[in-house]
Amino acid sequence: MTIAAPTDETRWRCTLCGNLTRFDVTRSSRVIDFVHFDLSGDSKVEETEVLAETIESVRCRWCNAVDQVELVARPGAEEAAAEGEQQA
Repeated sequence: MTIAAPTDETRWRCTLCGNLTRFDVTRSSRVIDFVHFDLSGDSKVEETEVLAETIESVRCRWCNAVDQVELVARPGAEEAAAEGEQQA
């Protein structure tokens, strides 16, 4: 089961315990890293471009439930969207 990542208008919520703040996220990513090696051979990633990313599972840190997380609206998200439409 995959779940969408939170957006500016949404956030995660555990359906079992109501947790909104603590989750363990397992994800797969395909990235391009720009790696800089200094003359001694030590390396440092200076830039990362994410080509693809999939959230595989989300586990609630409070109740340990796996894949019991849903997307819910953030408080005030509807009002902020309405204000943005009025200003446009």
